[in-house]
Amino acid sequence: MNAMHAMPVTPLLLGPLLASARLGRGRTLLVCCCAAALGLAVGAGDGDLASARFGTEYGGLLLGCAVAPCLARHRTSLEAALAQAREVARSTQQLILRPISRDLVGIHVCTRYHCAAAESAVGGDVYDAAATPYGLRVLVGDVRGHGLEALRLSAATVAAFRELAYTTPDLPALVTDLDKRLAPQLEAEDFVTAVLAEFAPGEVRLVNCGHPAPVRAGRSVELLEPLAPVPPLGLNPDPRQYRVRLQPGDRLLLYTDGLTEARSPDGTLFPLLPEAARALREPLPDDALDHLYARLVAHTGARPADDLALVLCQPSQASAPVTAVTHSHRSGCS
Repeated sequence: MNAMHAMPVTPLLLGPLLASARLGRGRTLLVCCCAAALGLAVGAGDGDLASARFGTEYGGLLLGCAVAPCLARHRTSLEAALAQAREVARSTQQLILRPISRDLVGIHVCTRYHCAAAESAVGGDVYDAAATPYGLRVLVGDVRGHGLEALRLSAATVAAFRELAYTTPDLPALVTDLDKRLAPQLEAEDFVTAVLAEFAPGEVRLVNCGHPAPVRAGRSVELLEPLAPVPPLGLNPDPRQYRVRLQPGDRLLLYTDGLTEARSPDGTLFPLLPEAARALREPLPDDALDHLYARLVAHTGARPADDLALVLCQPSQASAPVTAVTHSHRSGCS
C-alpha cells in the first residue's frame, strides 16, 4: 500500500497513556504490549514495515509504551502516599476534636463535628471543653482556611486552650494569652474566630472574638450577641466579657458558621432560630444535635458546603429543655 495512504500508528499511544492514568502498573504494561503488537500488525497490513515513516512512528509508540508503566507506578505510589497522609490527618483531627457526651462540672456537654468533604475529615473548625478550677470552660472556633495548614492551626489552638484554661483566672485574660500564644504561628492573613464560655451557678460568661453568637434556648430562643465586636484571635483582640443568666431548663448552643452560612439551592440562608427552636425541643442533647443537622441537610438539599462544629451545653439538673418558643435578636446580656 502506498505510504501516503498507510494507517498511522501514533494514535495507538492513547491506550497506554489512558491506562497509566487509570490502571496499575501491571495492567498498564498489558495495554502497552497490546498496543505494540497492534502497531506491528497495522504496519504489516499496510506493507509499510520498512518505511522511514513507520520506523519513526513505531519508535515513538515503543517509547510511550516504555514510559507508561513507570507513570502508572509513580501515580499509584503517589495516591498511596496521599491516602496515608489523609488517614494521618484524619486520626490527628480525631484526637483534636474528641467527641463529648457527658457531664462536666454539673453541665452536660454534647458535641458534633461534620466535615464538608465526604472523603476527608480535615477541616478548620475546633472545639474543646475543660473542667477547670474556675468552672467548665468551652471553646468553639473556626480557623481560616482548610487542609493540612488549617489542621496545624487547629491543633495549635486546642493545645493552647488545654494548657491555659486551667491556670488563667478569667476569660478576658485567657483570650489575651491565647492570642499571644497563637500570633507567632499565624501568617499575615491568618486568624481564628472563637467564642469562649465559662459556666457558673445560674449564669454563663462569654467572650466572643469575631464568631457567630451562641444561641440560648429556654423560655425564649435568642442569639447572645456581644455588646461590642471583638476581632478574631491573631488580629490583636481586646476581649470583653459579658454575662448571661441561665434559667432552669436553659440550653446553650455554640456552633461555627457552617450553620449560619448554609444556603438552600435558591440561595436562602438556613433559618437558625426557628430551626434551633424545633431541634432543641428534643429531650436528649444527642438527639437535639442530630435533629438540627438533619434539618440543615434538608435545607441545603445536599451535604453542607462548609465544615460544622456543634456544642450543646445544659445544666445537668435541668428539667424540660424548652418550654416555649419565641425568637429574639437582642443582646444576650440579661
